[in-house]
Amino acid sequence: MQKDYLFHHRNSPLLFSIPHDGSVIPGDIAKNMHEFALSSPDRDFFVSQLFSFAKDFDISLLKTNISRYVIDMNRPADNTPLYPGQSGTQLCPTTSFNEQELYKSRPDKTEIQRRIEQYWQPYHQIIQDKLELIKAEHGFAILIDCHSIKSHVPRFFKGQLPDINIGTNSGASCSQEIAGKFETVLNQQNKYSYVFNGRFKGGYITRHYGNPENNIHALQIELSQINYMDESTNRYDDAKAEQLKTVLIRAVNALC
Repeated sequence: MQKDYLFHHRNSPLLFSIPHDGSVIPGDIAKNMHEFALSSPDRDFFVSQLFSFAKDFDISLLKTNISRYVIDMNRPADNTPLYPGQSGTQLCPTTSFNEQELYKSRPDKTEIQRRIEQYWQPYHQIIQDKLELIKAEHGFAILIDCHSIKSHVPRFFKGQLPDINIGTNSGASCSQEIAGKFETVLNQQNKYSYVFNGRFKGGYITRHYGNPENNIHALQIELSQINYMDESTNRYDDAKAEQLKTVLIRAVNALC
């Protein structure tokens, strides 16, 4: 039986969270879903592979293997919208990014609460415990929530998404000093476009755990998938990915 989570405990002041690169849909849930949904086509493909350099830099990494279609670790447990007035997805999504119905019959409140307790709460307990441990050891902690999305998703944004999207909840989840170090690295390269706090300002994980006044900083990285994979076939492109990883490594190193 596959584990619900992958967690590598390391010793640096950084923690990578990867909440959307999972594809596991337990059988009791899968039998109520439409066939197309079973492959989790809206997941953050290969983000774990992109950030696998964590082990080389002593960075802790947490990844859920559970599909975001089961429950979204980056949404609040009370399902409060993150972007009021804009299209968004739910704690337990009922439609895909292109608004196809996922379920034959949608999960009820009892089922959603079961998923919160079984999948959502353990993931967040690991984040909370690890950040407290990091802060106790280093005096500060930096959480990087790692994501990707297709370059064109009309439901969420017009046109093509910038290559690298950094969210700090408009500056509330991360100090300007730390965000500035990240931005300096992005300024030093000219291959990838980037934006801070554009369409993606950071999801629940960034907003909930980022507390600069308490020396816990959080930022979200949302990468356009066109820069490391073939979006039409969902195949990883090693050559493109290595170029992107080089920039990511430099930016992450700047934070240390």
